[in-house]
Amino acid sequence: MECGHCGTRFAVPRGARTVECARCRGVTRVDRHGAVGFVRNMFSNIAGGGRTKPHPGYPRVQGNKRALLVGINYTGTASQLNGPINDVKCMSFLLSIKYAFPSDSILILTDEQVDPYRRPTRSNILVAMRWLVQDCSSGDSLVFHFSGHGNQVEDDDGDELDGQDETICPLDWEQNGQIRDDEINETIVRPLVHGVRLHAIIDACRSGTVLDLPNLCQIKRYGKPQWTDHSPLNGASKNTSGGHAILISGCAENDNSQDGSDDETMVIGALTYSLFAAAWSAHRPLTYGQLLSKTKAIIADCNKDSQSHCNLPAAIAPHVREVVNFSGVQEPQLSSSDKFDINRTTFML
Repeated sequence: MECGHCGTRFAVPRGARTVECARCRGVTRVDRHGAVGFVRNMFSNIAGGGRTKPHPGYPRVQGNKRALLVGINYTGTASQLNGPINDVKCMSFLLSIKYAFPSDSILILTDEQVDPYRRPTRSNILVAMRWLVQDCSSGDSLVFHFSGHGNQVEDDDGDELDGQDETICPLDWEQNGQIRDDEINETIVRPLVHGVRLHAIIDACRSGTVLDLPNLCQIKRYGKPQWTDHSPLNGASKNTSGGHAILISGCAENDNSQDGSDDETMVIGALTYSLFAAAWSAHRPLTYGQLLSKTKAIIADCNKDSQSHCNLPAAIAPHVREVVNFSGVQEPQLSSSDKFDINRTTFML
């Protein structure tokens, strides 16, 4: 049988009523017909209180800041990109230096990792997402950053306005499938309780609403925001459990991916770079509106001149040769679990 959460296959001992997955420690129940049902998982609070055991390959986090950074170059495949791993390194630098995230609170999955638990396979990404929201509580600040390929597939449950689910593509997507927006929403959006804030930054094509958040913000003339309702057509609940989730994505749902560089050692993605530069260069806290405006302006500069990266800090700038727009982004897009005044609310991770 398969583990219901990480997908690992294992045999069921004869007569067993429950089986614990050796990999993610999720426990499933075996009924008399052989069907299995989810009992508990290491990422959920167990009835009776107490914190669950950490994943053997992931850090045990203390404090109220936690980040999951996923960068996939798809090295050696026809889908190879040349910037995502560097995107993750830059985002880790920003979180650590600018926003005081402890290094042991940042979990990084890339295809250059040797540790099998930290390679960005489908099952590892889902397990790491659950690590991100494990036992979250009021005051927590969570960050999910993904840089790689995105896609669209036919909606299979009637919750999409355009009939298409947005996806992110793990390293093994051709063998084990993509990760749909429905799964991402269920895993890292729905568990957010009151007082928890999640920022997701997705540098991928077709990533406009990949968290399935119900409110989409579009910036009109003179920076005036306009919110539109993206609630599911079938009435499904896609919101948090009282927390606040915000997605800053790299492009609209129908944009295509592109990568114009052959040198993967000195490349960084346009959205990641532009957001990084906008946040890093700010001498005072920005509102979300200011952040989006600065990010859009820097993206425009990058699209004109890929060698322009003067807004990077001295520790990183010498190592970046080119900014590539592999996600085809023209301007950043924001969606949220709740409507808010982007021109008065301060951006803070």
